Parts: sequence; C-alpha cells; structure tokens
Amino acid sequence: MKLLVSLLLCLCIPAAWAAETSAPKLDIGMGGKCVKDAQWMRKNHMHLLKHQRDETVRKGIRSDQDSLKNCVECHASTKDGSVIARDDSFCVGCHRYAAVHIDCFECHASKRKAALVKKEAP
Repeated sequence: MKLLVSLLLCLCIPAAWAAETSAPKLDIGMGGKCVKDAQWMRKNHMHLLKHQRDETVRKGIRSDQDSLKNCVECHASTKDGSVIARDDSFCVGCHRYAAVHIDCFECHASKRKAALVKKEAP
C-alpha cells in the first residue's frame, strides 16, 4: 500500500508543478518578426533595453530598430493599445509570470499610472 501511495505521489506532483509553471496566455498585440528570436528576447531583452536607454538618453543616439517605442507598437494589445493595462498585457503578464517587478512605465506612461491607481482602489 505504501508503495502504491508513493508511486501515485511521484506521478501526480510533477504534473501539478507543470500545470503551475505553464507559460501565461498573453495578448501579444500584432506580434510579427522581432529584432531577435523569441528565446533570445526572453533571456536578454532587458540588456537590449538598457543599452538602448544609455544610447538614447546619455548619448542622444536614436535607433528605430531597438527602440522601446517599436517594441510597444508591435506588442501593444489590439484591444486597448497598451502593453501594461491588463493582467494579460504583454509586458505585465510575462513579468508577473517571471516574478519580476516592472518599473519602466511608472515614469514613462500615464496609462500605467492610471492602471496602478485603478488596481489599488478597493
């Protein structure tokens, strides 16, 4: 009996963990061809954004290919035009899944501030 219970636990627990860690359903907007492949972007997009920020803000160099504006235009929801307004929005949904705090839009978008106020209201 103990062997049967142990076997069932070994089979059921990994399935439960897999269900909890499955990728979130995201509203990816228009999507399309990205500047890099999806696997690279999942792992490195933050470095690309930091580099672009440094080039733009500190050196005044503006590049359309790697700009945050282009990312948002491609990945903004076709429903509301935002990457951050809802729980399934592209940036918010992925960062929540990865348990990473996203703070880019707290300074750079009034829509984000409005969304934060709306979520914090009782």
